[in-house]
Parts: sequence; structure tokens; C-alpha cells
Amino acid sequence: MNVRSTIADTFQAVAREQQRQLAALSDELKLLESGLDSLSFALIVARLEETLGYDPFESAASFPVTFGDFVRLYESFARES
Repeated sequence: MNVRSTIADTFQAVAREQQRQLAALSDELKLLESGLDSLSFALIVARLEETLGYDPFESAASFPVTFGDFVRLYESFARES
């Protein structure tokens, strides 16, 4: 399973369901400028926990700022598990 693709697919699905205009996903995209709100991010994290089987935010020291940071957080947690 490709973590980056799973995350991108989840962002897109939640944006559609929440009727949010999602900005083009790139590593440099600031999450605050993504077009998603706090409910959307909560849904994304919950779905990723279901899909991937872990929640890296339980032990994260800080919240990621960019989409790339978000992906790297999940990828690094997957490598540690």
C-alpha cells in the first residue's frame, strides 16, 4: 500500500463529501490553504487510522504545516511500526 496515494485519495474523497474546494496537492501546499476545515481534517485522520491501522498524531510533537509534512509524518510512522 502506497501511503502517499492513500493520503491523497482520502483528502480528495473527504473534500468531495464535505463539498470543499481542495487545492492541488503538492508537498509545498500549506494545510491551512488546502481548502479543508477542521472537520475535514478530523475525518481524514479517522479514515487514515481505519485504513492504515495507526494514528501518528498520538505521539507527534507538533502538527504538520504542509501536505508534504503530513505525508512524511505518516510515512515515518509506518517505517517505525
